[in-house]
Amino acid sequence: MWRVLHWTLRGHASCDYFTRPHSTAFRAREPLLITGRVTGSDGRPRAGIIVYAYHTDRLGIYRPPVPPRSQASYDHGQLRGWARTDAEGRYTFETIRPGSYPHTKNPQHVHMHIIEPGCLTYFIKELQFSDDPVRKGMTEEELKDQEDAAIETPRKTAKGWEVTRDIRLGENVKDYGPCSAPK
Repeated sequence: MWRVLHWTLRGHASCDYFTRPHSTAFRAREPLLITGRVTGSDGRPRAGIIVYAYHTDRLGIYRPPVPPRSQASYDHGQLRGWARTDAEGRYTFETIRPGSYPHTKNPQHVHMHIIEPGCLTYFIKELQFSDDPVRKGMTEEELKDQEDAAIETPRKTAKGWEVTRDIRLGENVKDYGPCSAPK
């Protein structure tokens, strides 16, 4: 099925901030399951595509691992991961619900990138949540600034939250031409 290639929340050695039971962030987090399907421009599922995602902790902070592994780990923080799509184009991330940036009107969001092996790497619309209190309190003008977001409705479950973010390859890529499948 799907495979998480790297997601620091799920017990990676550097994820001490969220794996210590005495950590406030560990106790107060809201689990979030992000699922979706990646399709080509023809609408057919694409296997072997890598989805990269990163987001803030529940307080809206990108907490870097200690010590940082790279500039990207420092900039994107501990809550980042990669998943490779299965034969049906499906991917899954198990994480926590992000917080909004402190003292801003920037809604909760998850940054997402696509890696088409042997072809392209590009960002896609960030995932935002329709039930986010910050979004709900925005004016029409402020919401227009968020038009480059994929706004999805999370579902509350007994285990936390679930949200679906389906992806069409080439999203946000000017003059995108489909890549041939990796060999």
